[in-house]
Amino acid sequence: MNSITGKSPLVAEAPSAPPPAVLLDTHALLWALTDPSRLGSAARAVIEDSATRLVVSAATAWELSTKHRLGRLPQADPLLAAYSRHVSRLGAQELPVTSEHALLAGALDWAHRDPFDRMLAAQCLLESLSLVSCDSAFSEAGMVPRGW
Repeated sequence: MNSITGKSPLVAEAPSAPPPAVLLDTHALLWALTDPSRLGSAARAVIEDSATRLVVSAATAWELSTKHRLGRLPQADPLLAAYSRHVSRLGAQELPVTSEHALLAGALDWAHRDPFDRMLAAQCLLESLSLVSCDSAFSEAGMVPRGW
């Protein structure tokens, strides 16, 4: 929290702007739903702030399902079975992947090869979202505002 404004450093607000919005990285969503103590303090504050519009990419569902299929998230059955209900319970909105998102994700001048991260970066850029993530690759690229 900023000691002067009382606002989280993750979210920049303009006067009379719509509510601040953040996109949750896959691990941020997973931990917010299953183990909030693993979230960074700024991330937890933003997620718990009812004035923040939480957004979850359709790419996150794809990533969770892929990791589950590969055996990297074997305990994810209950989450995947009721995925939309869990996202809704968190108060988040689902963001579909559009062709505009996909084209930018593929074209980004960023050496990072993870297709899920590239999609989240493209969605943040096109939708003017900050990203809640502990993945430093986003900060190193300097493309999207990131906080944890």
